[in-house]
Amino acid sequence: MAKKGNKKVIEASTAVALGVKLAEPSVIPMYPITPQTHQVERLAEYINDGEMKCEMLHAESEHAAISAALGASAAGVRTFTATSSQGLALMFEVLPIISGMRLPVVMAVSNRALSSPINIWNDHSDSMACRDSGWIQLYVESAQEALDTILMAFRIAEDKKVLLPVMVCLDGFTLTHVFEPVDIPTPAQAKRFLPKFRHQYTVLDPKKPATLGPVGFPDTYMEFRKALSDTCIESQKVINKVSREFKAKFNREYGNGLIELYRMNGATHAILAMGTVAGTARAVIDDLRARGKRVGLIKLRCYRPFPVEDIRKAAKNLKGLAVIDRSVSYGYEGPLMTDIMAALRENKTAITGFIAGLGGRDVTKEHLMQAINSIGKNSDWLL
Repeated sequence: MAKKGNKKVIEASTAVALGVKLAEPSVIPMYPITPQTHQVERLAEYINDGEMKCEMLHAESEHAAISAALGASAAGVRTFTATSSQGLALMFEVLPIISGMRLPVVMAVSNRALSSPINIWNDHSDSMACRDSGWIQLYVESAQEALDTILMAFRIAEDKKVLLPVMVCLDGFTLTHVFEPVDIPTPAQAKRFLPKFRHQYTVLDPKKPATLGPVGFPDTYMEFRKALSDTCIESQKVINKVSREFKAKFNREYGNGLIELYRMNGATHAILAMGTVAGTARAVIDDLRARGKRVGLIKLRCYRPFPVEDIRKAAKNLKGLAVIDRSVSYGYEGPLMTDIMAALRENKTAITGFIAGLGGRDVTKEHLMQAINSIGKNSDWLL
């Protein structure tokens, strides 16, 4: 069994900061925004106290922060940033540039509703709006998973077969401000899992002039974008490999890195969810199993790339599936529901989508029980 680190009860935002500290980035451009603020405050403290050798850039806006992250990563150093909600929206112009340049930036996104009306609480509307920006998106359920996924995100992003940016998404307030027991790896353990970053292409080097981000004419642009799409799809193999290696070193696992199954053996019906809703779903499933109901959970951990084959395999014997979205594609349905329907279009599974938990509204056990009982009916909002 892998040796344990130091176990403490800490805030999930501190767990994120400790994961970043263990990853030893060289540059952290930042601009604070609720509910991300505690993460960058902790990192600023670590740097000020001499616990981290890192350059923190205090940007004048989120757009400036992500632009600085682009520049730092292009210079060949490990780079981290963090944001939320309107801050992520302000960053959007730069997001596809970073992925198009194949820069392995890691960013923590503390999921928060988009305005208007102004709302500082949790849903997934911010990161879902960026799902087509070319970034890998990983969603976490707990403080422990947040710390662990930060370390895994750098391994994934910096893999020479990937070289893509990664968002680590955690529910604002519902998780960011919650205190939980967390096993903190030692620096030595972290270094064995995540070696020092050596970019094979240090692009911004005055001694080796090169053009970065050139114009893509019609005869080349599609090839660039296809290469990006193909790499993102293929990154599932790296995500799976990194997850296995993490388990071997730390004796903790999160499914296969793409999805995590709970009590799916013999299940005829299931809930599919992301983030902290998965924790509530486990409690509901335990209650239903105790009453003889064959219900399970498919927790989607990786939203982009979308693990189509894993979802098909998990759902192949299901009679019914309730898909929980914490965002909505206005004028249609939840974006997760759209993707699940496309992935399972050849299945005979009855699939019903539910919009829930927008703007920080609690997603209760009663809501999820309602969803299970409504499978096969019209999609609905769990108000």
